[in-house]
Amino acid sequence: MSERIDVSIEHKHAPREDGARPHPNTCPRCGSHYRDDELDANLRVCPQCGHHFPVHARERIRQLADGDSFSEEAGELRSDDPLGFFDLRPYTERLAEAELSTGLGEAMVIGRAEIEEQPCQLALMEFGFMGGSMGRVVGEKFTRACESAAERRVPLVSVTTTGGARMQEGILSLMQLPKTVCAVEDLHDAGGTLISVMAHPTTAGVLASFASLGDVIVAEPGALLSFTGPRVVQQTTREKLPDDFGLAESNFRHGHVDAIVPRPELRPTVGRLLRLFADGR
Repeated sequence: MSERIDVSIEHKHAPREDGARPHPNTCPRCGSHYRDDELDANLRVCPQCGHHFPVHARERIRQLADGDSFSEEAGELRSDDPLGFFDLRPYTERLAEAELSTGLGEAMVIGRAEIEEQPCQLALMEFGFMGGSMGRVVGEKFTRACESAAERRVPLVSVTTTGGARMQEGILSLMQLPKTVCAVEDLHDAGGTLISVMAHPTTAGVLASFASLGDVIVAEPGALLSFTGPRVVQQTTREKLPDDFGLAESNFRHGHVDAIVPRPELRPTVGRLLRLFADGR
């Protein structure tokens, strides 16, 4: 009997029975605990069991891009509050809090870079910024990344980690799905390439739009890649789901992704793909 895999985003870092939350450097799979420098030296992958800890967007850039090669674009863009949205707190307050906690102006960072001396355009998402949700600015940034990649005739590398569309922007957020799909189509029409890297979690509106349109799609081990989380699906269908429902391994088995690439192998893998797709061919 195989051990059940907990793929519920909501319970990934749930409090222990004593009410305390586990330390962020404690592996949720095997319970091993690490210092920050130990995790960073291993690219935030548990040396004992291979669990992939979350990676902030800036750290992901340092892991992937050649030193000092990244040049950020559109970093000044900020979301406003087009609907005057208020749930338990004003949307503007949530945006300010997210910017303070992550040091980013939005849930996506884009810019020029080189990976193993191969020029490319990067578009990376930050889950810590409101769950990596896609609002108008994220859609605009990704569109600009596609346009820059097409203009420079270099591949676009996207790294997604997201809960989907941003509810505080309502239908304006959902409109980013066709907008980003059209941006990828324009990139392809210009002879460009999209390499899509899916990290945990990649779900909902982002999975249903640009993340699934890569010419090559790779995923990190154990990443949840599903339009809806397994807990919601199970409650809705009232059926028991496979233990690996929605995980990268299940998606690979069904042909939804091209490869599962552990984080230590991601940079050389992307570098090899960039060489294959050099000059937009």
